[in-house]
Amino acid sequence: QVQLVESGGGLVQAGGSLRLSCTASGRTFSSAAMAWFRQAPGKEREFVAVVSWSGDRTYYAHSVKGRFTISRDSAKNTVYLQMNSLKPEDTAVYYCAADPQLRNSIYSLNYNYWGQGTQVTVSS
Repeated sequence: QVQLVESGGGLVQAGGSLRLSCTASGRTFSSAAMAWFRQAPGKEREFVAVVSWSGDRTYYAHSVKGRFTISRDSAKNTVYLQMNSLKPEDTAVYYCAADPQLRNSIYSLNYNYWGQGTQVTVSS
């Protein structure tokens, strides 16, 4: 079992930055691919970024590529999402997810464990 807790969300002006953190507890964190998804009001949950178990492979949604960076610190059991040049359309609840099967997937159905989410609001 894996428990995930996100933090770091908040209100920021367009063009600003935030860093989200997701701390894992329970089973071995290092043996899971980790991803961030987001869900805006009235919209489906969408993929944002994924990092491999080793941290050497990442993949981003086209909408955030070049602005967001995903990384992980296995010593701290934590995955990060650095978000720069934020836009109002980035406003959403951001969720951390873990996949022990290491699929590095962009599909939410492939993730077994989810955090409770953290709100990010970008004002124009």
